[in-house]
Amino acid sequence: MDIDKVFQDQLVKITQEAAISVYPHLGKNNKIIADEAATNSMRTNLNKMNIKGNIVIGEGEMDEAPMLYIGEKLGTNNGPEFDIAVDPLEGTNFAANNLPGALSVIAVAEKNSLFNAPETYMEKISTKITEKNVIDLDYTVKQNISNLSDYLNKNPEELTACILDRPRHKEIIDELNKLKVNLKLITDGDVSGALLVTDEKYNVDIFLGIGGGPEGVLAASALDAFNCNFQGRFLFKTEEDKARAKKMGINDLTKKYELNEIVTGDSIFCATGITSGDLVAGIEIQGNDFFSETLVTHKSSGLKKVIKLKQNL
Repeated sequence: MDIDKVFQDQLVKITQEAAISVYPHLGKNNKIIADEAATNSMRTNLNKMNIKGNIVIGEGEMDEAPMLYIGEKLGTNNGPEFDIAVDPLEGTNFAANNLPGALSVIAVAEKNSLFNAPETYMEKISTKITEKNVIDLDYTVKQNISNLSDYLNKNPEELTACILDRPRHKEIIDELNKLKVNLKLITDGDVSGALLVTDEKYNVDIFLGIGGGPEGVLAASALDAFNCNFQGRFLFKTEEDKARAKKMGINDLTKKYELNEIVTGDSIFCATGITSGDLVAGIEIQGNDFFSETLVTHKSSGLKKVIKLKQNL
């Protein structure tokens, strides 16, 4: 069953309003208040939709988050059943410090077609290349770069890799430097980082490294519409993490997930800019109006575009 376009339009408005709600808190050095504003707005508006919604990716477990927690039921309980993944404020530090790249993000999919990811780290890789055995999570960095170079008919020094700038990535970054690959180091926001492979204008050939598992699922829902490649493997550090994963039905803790295992049905993805970044412009005020940009994808319709909206103050 394909998701009706009416929900696409509603979801764009929801991320837009969540983004606008953060605007007064930009640069106030309080990421908690900024995140709460986005979460409140998103939850309020999701509850107005004629759906039976279930949060599968949210702000945490029920005992960790008062709103938009995993398993929370949203909507009027009239209409189709949807899985919902949210990141009301992707890049909390960006918003708190008024830096580029803060987004409000949501993905909605048919019931039981969006992977219920645990709150843990995920090893991930994304590229535009969908052919098998070119790029793979199980390959070394050197092998992936060599394969990518051969496939694209580029020298390694002509390639660009995007990766979170974290101490845990020192070995990967050192290897990329050794191979003379250009680096795009990002300080936060690995949903948007993974999406930079979708268009040549971003000049990113591969995204790799360890980031958030929930963010991996959100990125996968958009990458699916762009017909890109994504692989992820959850990393469980503690026995508590492993027990929680098994409770969620994840029995093979070392499994490598392909994109079509993370998103199995039709989906809609929306990301509205709060502060301007690579993907979309941030909220702007002109006179008595807010202006926003939202990247929207809808798998079944083939929609992949940036929508600009105006809203009165």
